[in-house]
This record gives sequence, C-alpha cells and structure tokens, in this order.
Amino acid sequence: MEINWIIIAVVLVCAIALILYLIKKNQKDKKDVTNFFNSDTTIRKESELDEEEEY
Repeated sequence: MEINWIIIAVVLVCAIALILYLIKKNQKDKKDVTNFFNSDTTIRKESELDEEEEY
C-alpha cells in the first residue's frame, strides 16, 4: 500500500489555511461583538428609562 504524499500535503495545507482563517475571523468578530455590546448597554439604559416613565 503506497502512501500518496501529495494528497496528504494538500490536505494539511488546506487544514492549516482553514485554521488560520478561523482564528483571524474570530479575532475580528470578537472586536465587533465587544463594541456592539458596549454601545448596546447605553441604548438599553435609555430605552429602559422610557419604559419606566410610561408606567
């Protein structure tokens, strides 16, 4: 049984590229989510005040 090194190399390169892409995407999403939740808390505080005034 002969091992096809070219196929193994291609699969490894694709797996490493996928892992690097996911790490980079995760770091970008982490910044976006942090900014969203930080800005979202101020909006919720203002809307909660409006809801309390209606009652």
